[in-house]
Amino acid sequence: MSVVIITGSSGLVGSESVNFFCQKGFDVIGLDNNLREFFFGKDGSTKKVKETLKKKNRNFKSYNIDVRNFNALEKIFRKYKKKISLIIHCAAQPSHDYGKNFPIIDFNVNAKGTLNLLELTKIYCSEAKFIFMSTNKVYGDNPNNLSIIETKKRWELKRNHPFYKGINEQFSIDNCTHSFFGVSKSYADLIVQEYGKNIGLNTVSFRGGCITGPNHRGAKLHGFLSYLVKTSLRKKEYTIIGYKGKQVRDNIHSMDLVNCFWEFYKKPRKGEVYNIGGGRFSNCSIIEALDLVENIKKIKINKKFLRTPRVGDHMWYISDLEKFKSHYPKWRQKYNTKKIIEELIEKN
Repeated sequence: MSVVIITGSSGLVGSESVNFFCQKGFDVIGLDNNLREFFFGKDGSTKKVKETLKKKNRNFKSYNIDVRNFNALEKIFRKYKKKISLIIHCAAQPSHDYGKNFPIIDFNVNAKGTLNLLELTKIYCSEAKFIFMSTNKVYGDNPNNLSIIETKKRWELKRNHPFYKGINEQFSIDNCTHSFFGVSKSYADLIVQEYGKNIGLNTVSFRGGCITGPNHRGAKLHGFLSYLVKTSLRKKEYTIIGYKGKQVRDNIHSMDLVNCFWEFYKKPRKGEVYNIGGGRFSNCSIIEALDLVENIKKIKINKKFLRTPRVGDHMWYISDLEKFKSHYPKWRQKYNTKKIIEELIEKN
């Protein structure tokens, strides 16, 4: 049987990937040590997700392994060797705030962990496809330098602006302020590309927008849309950090994203990079997301505003999906923001 290794297998994208590739008939090896609970407390724990995955999928095995531990990882790669046809690397320290407060842990998880996996792929299964979940935060706050205009409920670009359709892969990652998280992910993103372009592995970095879905364990420091819905429903209030709540995010459902993985798996490339998110099909400001929750649930949410934004945060970010769509024209998005929020409400 063909083996798929998925790191962060109990997280949002990881768990979606486990179910998808198990259903496709692969033997799936999940690597997850629930570091999210260490980062974010009980709200971030993925234990229940792991239990559900085990019950649902007979061809799924889970190992409590930290991606920083090269020797532990090597035992898995040595065991399966060339049976491994795909590595999906989702494990990460994903929070701006946590990365700033604990930069060494942040770098070791995001950068060293990725390097460990690439090196083991090179040694034991060089023909495998390697998919890395990067982030749009590699662009730092450069998007804030665009000619952004203020409207009633969002920051926006004029329709004739060259980036109106979204930020593409040619956008600069230099001469800007990054979060510590953005820096550690930038290293990982670039080294993934180098193992493709320099060494010849089948690698890709997906620079994700806001990824969400029913398995998202949103916490205060991470998981904007999931946390927004959960907090709004439970407390009937939400604290907005900076930019008047008009900051725009594009939202992609984890299932739509995993279908991107499947397209790449069938037709891999070497050292590729894609901006991937909701694009113009699925995006919203925080105010607009709260409005949707209020309208769907017929409730009133008390909005608290903090003036100071997070360092390196985006006022406006929408992904330009044209490059990925041109390489993989069969891929289709199924979830817009309204449909995503409706599903998150049903889950909560």
